Amino acid sequence: MSDERKSYSIDIEHVTRVEGHGRIKIDTNKGEVEEIKLCITEANRFFESFVRGMKPHEIPWIVSRICGICCVGHQLSATKAVEASQGIHPSSQTILLRKLLNESQFLQSHVLHVYFLAVPDFVGVKSVLPLAKSHPEIVTRALRLKKLANDFTAVFGGRTLHPMSNSIKGWRKIPDLDAVESIRTRLRQAKDDLAETIAVAKGLKIPDFERETEYVSLKKPGEYALYDGMIYSSDTGESVDEQDYRRVTNEFTVAHSTSKWSRWNRESYAVGALARVNNSYEELMPQAKEAAEELGLRVPCHNPYMNNIAQVVEIVHCAHNSLRMMEDILNGGLSEEEISYRPRAGSGSGAVEVPRGVLFHHYSFDAEGKCDGADAVIPTSQNINNIEQDMKAFVPKMLGSMSEDELALHMEMLLRAYDPCISCSVHMLDVEFTKPDLSDE
Repeated sequence: MSDERKSYSIDIEHVTRVEGHGRIKIDTNKGEVEEIKLCITEANRFFESFVRGMKPHEIPWIVSRICGICCVGHQLSATKAVEASQGIHPSSQTILLRKLLNESQFLQSHVLHVYFLAVPDFVGVKSVLPLAKSHPEIVTRALRLKKLANDFTAVFGGRTLHPMSNSIKGWRKIPDLDAVESIRTRLRQAKDDLAETIAVAKGLKIPDFERETEYVSLKKPGEYALYDGMIYSSDTGESVDEQDYRRVTNEFTVAHSTSKWSRWNRESYAVGALARVNNSYEELMPQAKEAAEELGLRVPCHNPYMNNIAQVVEIVHCAHNSLRMMEDILNGGLSEEEISYRPRAGSGSGAVEVPRGVLFHHYSFDAEGKCDGADAVIPTSQNINNIEQDMKAFVPKMLGSMSEDELALHMEMLLRAYDPCISCSVHMLDVEFTKPDLSDE
């Protein structure tokens, strides 16, 4: 019997090196695929329910607890949604500080994922622990960059995890300019570490696989859109305002996932670093474009494994763009602002890019200014459908050329390439129970 006629039954019950719990099931029979499922088995979390009754300013600090990795992004998206509901328009200083806080999160998360979660796959080890023995210089560099990014977040957010300085309408505690100068100096000194990060990424053997899909991200003329912009589709070129995000996400459920799925113009779409680079390549900092060229990332790119490479490009972009924004702050200074407000009835939506893709929050408030409705659509829940479609395209092409173990590894690598945060993606399922008809009993 030839290789291509073999029957595989792969059941990866616990995918490692991802945030949360996921399962991959693959069954083939004599070269024919019978079943491929990406099962999300994480228990539901009810943030959308327990924010009800809260005042507008309380919500961003609470929902940042949805995730310990993207806490900044959840806070900023919720802040924008709450401000939209209350008719609040933040100052240009506040927007600048939020952009810096957001980019500090990108550096934190991308460094963590590339070095600690993705690289072990490419050097043939199970985790970062054996990597620390075989490649100590890589792990030392990763820790150094992660420490810098953590301190960056603390300077602008007040602390590394779940920052409290940002509030609706402004900043509760303005960053110290000497601390800003210190972070700027350390970012400049990280030039060699960034160059070595590019070198590590250049040495990764990226699987040869492509599948065209729709790429969705924020897009804004003249800016690599991470904090604000219109919701953009690579398929149609259509741009949708963040207040109309449900036109994009179109959430639905499937039996094998506790997370909702999304689709827009085709069966599925992708969000994240590769989507952003594909849609907004021209707005990258020059140094990031040079990194993309060196790493062989040319747009449009349809290889989902290249999302890891796109993350490295964004590390370079955020480092240099943050230096530029810090220069503006140090030249212009910062001033205290009035952040008081009077809660009112209203509703609003907010969107920001987080490391894993575009994130949406929506809140409504009653006449007393208390929350009476909430919705969050997470990047990973938008990506899960697309990941499964990638798997369904990948497996039939590789059945005759890979062993069962190799195929299982590539499926785990494919899932990890998207840098999923499965815990974030499972927020709430709206289940309607109906009473049985007992009239005939």
